[in-house]
Amino acid sequence: MSKRSLIKSTGVIGIATAISRVLGFVRDIVIAKFFGTALYAQAFVVAFRIPNLLRDLIGEGATNACFVPVLTEELTKKGKSEFFKLAQVILNILFLALLVLTVLGIFASPLIIRLIAPGFLIDKEKFQITVTLTRFLLPFLLLVGLWAYAMAVLNSLGKFASPAFGPSILNLSMILCAMYFGENVFGLATGVLAGGALQLFIQFPSLYLNGWRMRLTREFIHPKAKRIGMLLIPRALGACVYQVNVFISTILASLSSIVGEGAVAALYYANRVWQLPLAIFGIALAQAALPTMSRHVALNDVGKLKETLFFSLKVLLFILVPSSMGLMVLSTPITKVLFEHGAFTTYSTQITSNAIFFYAIGLVACGSIKVLVNTFYSLHDTMTPVKTALISLILNIALNIIFMHPLKVGGLALATSISASFNSIALYILLGRRLGDLGTKMIIDSFIRVLFASIIMGIVLKVILIVFSNLTLFGLAVSILSGLAVFVLASYLFNVKELKDFLTWIIKRR
Repeated sequence: MSKRSLIKSTGVIGIATAISRVLGFVRDIVIAKFFGTALYAQAFVVAFRIPNLLRDLIGEGATNACFVPVLTEELTKKGKSEFFKLAQVILNILFLALLVLTVLGIFASPLIIRLIAPGFLIDKEKFQITVTLTRFLLPFLLLVGLWAYAMAVLNSLGKFASPAFGPSILNLSMILCAMYFGENVFGLATGVLAGGALQLFIQFPSLYLNGWRMRLTREFIHPKAKRIGMLLIPRALGACVYQVNVFISTILASLSSIVGEGAVAALYYANRVWQLPLAIFGIALAQAALPTMSRHVALNDVGKLKETLFFSLKVLLFILVPSSMGLMVLSTPITKVLFEHGAFTTYSTQITSNAIFFYAIGLVACGSIKVLVNTFYSLHDTMTPVKTALISLILNIALNIIFMHPLKVGGLALATSISASFNSIALYILLGRRLGDLGTKMIIDSFIRVLFASIIMGIVLKVILIVFSNLTLFGLAVSILSGLAVFVLASYLFNVKELKDFLTWIIKRR
């Protein structure tokens, strides 16, 4: 895949992700209106986190770490016939594993909630509602895991559009159900299950058109299935490390006597805002690059692999550095405009915007981690990211304890940003030792130029906030567009190569 094809695939995923995230914001606005940061919002956030944990363990996480690299290698070396044979075995194993995990999770829900949200034990009603919601939502794991399988097959074939639009269907379903059922939190949960089913079913036409056929077989053995299993074990450990990190933050956020009331929901809403640029650009680029890098590895072309990595990192810096600056400066008006309605109070805005500000500091690091980790995955190395993630986890726990008292909910977000920055740097250094020079000097030069352009943009945005202290949705949109225009101009003045390459590409297309 050429740079142009990579950008095109990233664009498709990015557009789909942007639509999904916009719908996600609408969904969160609706949830915030009906539930705020109070009991039902916190119960839903914790309950929904359980299937998401297992999804990352054996669903989407496995797709990136194990399925796509191995499926791509099989397709590159042996063709479509062997590719689909392997895909069928993966489906059989995955379906059985997801079914077992779903059933076990339903029975173990009370124990799980005790472990991840011990602060809920003080309020028996909150605890019981969270347990019931968890049991209700766990079948979502089976649905989203099968969707992740479909995504792996299609991505390996170079098809990204259909799976990329799946989350939009999920969000739309949740919005409609939330609006229909109102303050009934189980109506919202019904939207999750209905959306999970719909986002899976819309994959079937694309799968069929690309040669996949539904077959009922008992085949659980394939030479490459063992390799997937060997890759999955450390990937599962890595997912566990990440989820332990999330759960520790949840545990600490549930201690309202230290971090303040509503911290669990505030972290959720803040994470949703912070994830927007990360998902549209960082995750989209990493997802599009993984099959390309896997093909380079299968063909033993290290030079092309490094070229794809270098290009991806420079594009990420150009996009995520100004995004980080913008989120830091506009954290309060963004939160107020998007969420301060109904049960979402001024206090909710204060704690949520505080978390957004500190999350934004780690935006570039988290985007880089996505690309760097996928580079290791393309090399069939799932252990190295686990080691760095484990060290980052220990660091994050220590920083949580240090920051949570003086900075409250913002301290938990800051700890996440610092530990992610450490993880990103560690992965880059280890990858450089393995592949040789990754173009570090040029990457640093690009970062400095983009950073200066972003600082100028941030100053202009701050002035706008001082002049217009109470922004509406229209005013916020104008502010963001103004900041973008200033960033583009500053990038031109600072001779940012990525901007000039982009403008040249636009001119050539015309």
